[in-house]
Amino acid sequence: MNYGLIGYPLGHSFSPAYFAEKFAREGIVASYTAFPLEQIEDFPALLAGHRELRGLNVTTPYKQAVMPYLDSLHEDAVEIGAVNCISIMEGKLTGYNTDWTGFRDSIGPLLQPHHHPALVLGTGGASLAVRYALRRMGIPFQTVSRTFGKADLVYGDITPVVLQTFRIIINTTILGTEGNGCPPLTYDALTPQHLLYDLVYNPPLTPFLNEGLIRGATIRNGQEMLVRQAEASWEIWQQRIA
Repeated sequence: MNYGLIGYPLGHSFSPAYFAEKFAREGIVASYTAFPLEQIEDFPALLAGHRELRGLNVTTPYKQAVMPYLDSLHEDAVEIGAVNCISIMEGKLTGYNTDWTGFRDSIGPLLQPHHHPALVLGTGGASLAVRYALRRMGIPFQTVSRTFGKADLVYGDITPVVLQTFRIIINTTILGTEGNGCPPLTYDALTPQHLLYDLVYNPPLTPFLNEGLIRGATIRNGQEMLVRQAEASWEIWQQRIA
């Protein structure tokens, strides 16, 4: 059995090491390979050259761009508008989204009655899954982007008063990866009543999360979400869930 990951770049991706360890630990005879694609147009050639593939994960920047190449989509992927898992059976490609359940199940135990509404930083494929999960959980939210017209708010709109109103702040951007960068917010407005969730997991304490930690906020990085979405992908590939 052979599986893999598409995206670009893939130098520090979570999935290859995770699945290598899983296969070794559980005695599974399978391989998992990172396939960096400089452009999504290379996807058909990848499939043609690796007909043994039974499943793929999809990461930045192709969670939306890969969808036209698939034969069918699970209803969650249709509603979200992004795919992070592809099942390959008898030459047919079906797209799924396991990001949203990974996020839901990892943030759920942290939620308190005062944790609402939410600010979602970023508008990419990961943001779509987070927003879908929040809707399913009944948590109101607004999105934030650097560009006017792409979200409900731009960063310049996030005054200290606004930040005090939104008690959940979720970073779905790549800012903070390897410790580089931080969303431009007025962090002094944070309180112990806030919950900061960062989809970035490397480093475990990102600059964004550290700002929350300093001010007593509840924090969580994306490690558990990644584990949960990876295990959900495995269940799909093994046809254990629909």
